[in-house]
Amino acid sequence: MENIANTLINNAKNINLVYAFNGTGKTRLSIAHKNVTKASNNDNHAGVYYNAYSEDLFVWDNDIENGEIDIKLILKKCSLNEFHSGIDELKVHEKLALFKPQFDFRFEYFPNREEGINIIRFHLKAEEKEIVEEEENNNKEEEKELGFADSIKISRGEQQAFIWSFFLALFDVEDLTGDGKQEGHFFIDDPVSSLDDHNIFVTISSLMDLVDKFYKTRKIIITTHHIGFFSIFADWLTRGEKANKYHSQVDFFKLKKNKGIIELVGPRREVFLYHLELLKTIKEAIDSDNIMVYHFAILRQILENIASFLGVRNFSHVLKEIGIIDPDKLAQIINIMSHKTVFRYEFKEPVEDNKQDIIRIFNGIQTKYNFVLHI
Repeated sequence: MENIANTLINNAKNINLVYAFNGTGKTRLSIAHKNVTKASNNDNHAGVYYNAYSEDLFVWDNDIENGEIDIKLILKKCSLNEFHSGIDELKVHEKLALFKPQFDFRFEYFPNREEGINIIRFHLKAEEKEIVEEEENNNKEEEKELGFADSIKISRGEQQAFIWSFFLALFDVEDLTGDGKQEGHFFIDDPVSSLDDHNIFVTISSLMDLVDKFYKTRKIIITTHHIGFFSIFADWLTRGEKANKYHSQVDFFKLKKNKGIIELVGPRREVFLYHLELLKTIKEAIDSDNIMVYHFAILRQILENIASFLGVRNFSHVLKEIGIIDPDKLAQIINIMSHKTVFRYEFKEPVEDNKQDIIRIFNGIQTKYNFVLHI
């Protein structure tokens, strides 16, 4: 892992996106990267990290002994506590807003505020709380006297969105990432888990903000097991509205095991079978009846890959080749549905006609080209 970490460290390009199957060693790579960069920086952190251990800092206290009156999230102490003073609820709300949260929260600090945040309590937003109170007209006077009546436990997906937003706010703290501080790099390991597939566009959008702010001066390494995330993020970086800014600073890799040996390879320099991974993702969504809007972005990647292989410019040609009667119209629908502005309208699940469009195109591709998918 140390050799792979050094490969990323020595890479001249500042934006590194790494794809790997779960269990390949993404988190171990982030730890190895941290250790190597610390060793060359007098054992001081040279950058900031987000990985599975970041989420482990947040632990629920369900207050079982008191009937769950005072449910709260405990924030374990770590080296980041000294930077908590640089953020507040408003700054985290700004990052979290993209996820359209249905909850609010408040920080409670240690008596010595320099020790950072101790507890985070969550409660329903005012409008949501009114609905709940109408449905559950229970007598909670005793709880109200204690001041904990509105404490709630948010879902696992909401918790992940909150923690991610918390760290995004920390990344903006000048004392942490400013000049002369932990300014060398950002290493972000698996920001999208299987629990928040619906938030792919939102998470990528938040990362694009980070890239836009720091790509000229910091190395940004992002690893993921999610082929959809990798595909869409790569597309935004290389073909999006700001692609001209990034194209000379972007590199893509795959972390893979080969006969028990872990290696880092560039998908452009090996038979990555990229389109097969994307096709498998579409097939799994169809088979499980779980087609989402972001699958249009993946489908567009597949069609563009095939078009490139055929030596044609527009993927509407591929649609025509696979028997689509109205290729130009369907190409327009695909472009609209895969645009990053779609997420702003909370448009996560397409209407039935659009689902059928995906099924129709997938079946057409398989009938025409007969790709072998090992699922």
